[in-house]
Amino acid sequence: MANLYAVPLNEMPECVREFAAYKAGIQNCSQKTVSEYLLDLRTFFRYIVASRNGINPDSEEFLEIDISGLDLDFVGSIRTTEIYAFLQYSGTVRKNLWAAKARKLVSVRMLYRYLVNKTRQLKINPAADIEAPKPRKALPKFLSLEESLSLLDAVKNDAESKNVERDYAIITLFLNCGMRVSELVGINLNDIQRDMTSLRVTGKGAKERMIYLNDACRAALSDYLPLRMKEEAAFDKPQKALFLSSRKTRISVKTVQWMVYKYLDDAGLGGRHLSVHKLRHTAATLMYQQGGVDVRVLKEILGHEQLNTTQIYTHVSDRGMEEAMNKNPLSHTKRNK
Repeated sequence: MANLYAVPLNEMPECVREFAAYKAGIQNCSQKTVSEYLLDLRTFFRYIVASRNGINPDSEEFLEIDISGLDLDFVGSIRTTEIYAFLQYSGTVRKNLWAAKARKLVSVRMLYRYLVNKTRQLKINPAADIEAPKPRKALPKFLSLEESLSLLDAVKNDAESKNVERDYAIITLFLNCGMRVSELVGINLNDIQRDMTSLRVTGKGAKERMIYLNDACRAALSDYLPLRMKEEAAFDKPQKALFLSSRKTRISVKTVQWMVYKYLDDAGLGGRHLSVHKLRHTAATLMYQQGGVDVRVLKEILGHEQLNTTQIYTHVSDRGMEEAMNKNPLSHTKRNK
């Protein structure tokens, strides 16, 4: 039995051995899952012993700490603040990322839940109210102004496409209006105002909003609409959709995605994990960084429910400012002492 897991059971405190038996025998957890619990709990209890006895947790001595004799009184004496300190140690010393730290917290929380709720050997779970570590929200990927222009040029210069005007209008709307792909494919002809100053889109939660069209959008639509209306005249039954596929039905999300990938490759921008949604990020970033658009106005343009969703684009700007400072040729010049 002791050799079933990554950590021999006889090296663990009695209450942890009982916990492992419960997870395996009653909850049918796999050997791998129980091993992960044991590894996390061994590190946890070694850290508590080390911190209380002045042992460096980044030393060889730490790895030799014997925790097999820790009794229930010791386990019950551990405070919430010590668990927070353990999570901090996991990140700063052991270099665990958020997922590994979150798993360690789950292991500690599960043990105490077992001791408090299942066997009632303890009265308090010190890990109960500790929130799980959250991943750092990745900054959105986007195209630079020059890359955006290259993408538009790739569409214009595609001599083989029969849908240049349509595709150019689609890419132009993405890069200028920041709409979602689902919003774009859902646009109907009657969603465009007669003077082409704006169009209506239906966003998340079936919420409608008006998007105002700039000169580039109006020009692209002016080039496409005559061709679209010529197609309309050939239909037995009118088609409501603004953008049609080669089958003369509403263009699908998948078709738009494929089309965008193709033009990204043509522009030399493939292989960077860019997508249709990154064109939305591009529009938002360019409006905020280079257009000086207020973040609250940007929220309405993008159709965000919460302002904090939009504020990620301010973080992009902050990152850009940090990088700009580091690119200063004097950034590494220091006073000699």
